[in-house]
Amino acid sequence: MKKALICGISGQDGAYLAKLLLSKGYSVCGTSRDAQISSFRNLEYLGIKDKVKLESMALTDFRSVLQILNKIQPYEIYNLAGQTSVGLSFEQPVETLESITIGNLNLLEAIRFLGAPIKLYNAGSSECFGDTDEELGADETTPFRPRSPYAVAKAAAFWEVANYREAYGLFACSGILFNHESPLRPERFVTQKIVAAASRIAEGSNENLYLGNTSIKRDWGWAPEYVEAMHLMLQQDEPDDYVIATGESYSLEEFVAVAFAVVDLDWQDHVVIDKSLLRPTDLAVGKGNSMKAKTKLGWQAKYKMKDVVQMMVETRLAS
Repeated sequence: MKKALICGISGQDGAYLAKLLLSKGYSVCGTSRDAQISSFRNLEYLGIKDKVKLESMALTDFRSVLQILNKIQPYEIYNLAGQTSVGLSFEQPVETLESITIGNLNLLEAIRFLGAPIKLYNAGSSECFGDTDEELGADETTPFRPRSPYAVAKAAAFWEVANYREAYGLFACSGILFNHESPLRPERFVTQKIVAAASRIAEGSNENLYLGNTSIKRDWGWAPEYVEAMHLMLQQDEPDDYVIATGESYSLEEFVAVAFAVVDLDWQDHVVIDKSLLRPTDLAVGKGNSMKAKTKLGWQAKYKMKDVVQMMVETRLAS
């Protein structure tokens, strides 16, 4: 039986990945900074909490990482941990940089130190690219131009993986994922904020939805599909990095319009633009080209933005 260690199992991607790996017969262990007090609400939502082994591990503490790797002896490690919000990274730049770059480096160094044949997946981010070409999108050859503390940290973690792969022959790869959503998204993410507000208004709330820049364009996919790509990357003969995206870009205004249309409302009656919500810097366009993933992994996104919004709103209304 293959053993997988998921760092950051309590998040959206970690929970869906755990469910996927369990369905494939894996023994799954997930870590949290303090597993005794973490709620693991997403695992409970998916009905798999009792099927997963949970351990406490501080990714920024090398000794802690080494102890857990020795104890679990995983075949595959999926590093999905660290601060995940672009907006929050402007307020907590040091914590963001440390949790992403040091945590990832500790995993790489622990694998090298142990000399074990462990395969590592690192959660990269499309934010590393900065603005992308609206026609072509970004692929694996597109240069990085990060424009937030979060993106800077993810870019550093990407190069850590590339360095250890080249210098020490580790099977380590990064998935450069564009935006991917699901009902497990917390409301601090604008997509879930929109879905939640539209659902409450449809049920009788007289609130307004306050948003910042609605002209930004993003490539939105369905998170349960994206974790399939993560798993596929570690099943290849050689480690490599892959862009994962739908290849379609839509404005936040279009996302809002679809969410309100699902509940038969006109978004313009309920949305207020709040300049205080604007970020110091923001990306105008995010669009990915995942042709390499299609060719080498056989992966292609089935669900696009409108499908994603529909599923998120319907799930919210049913809960």
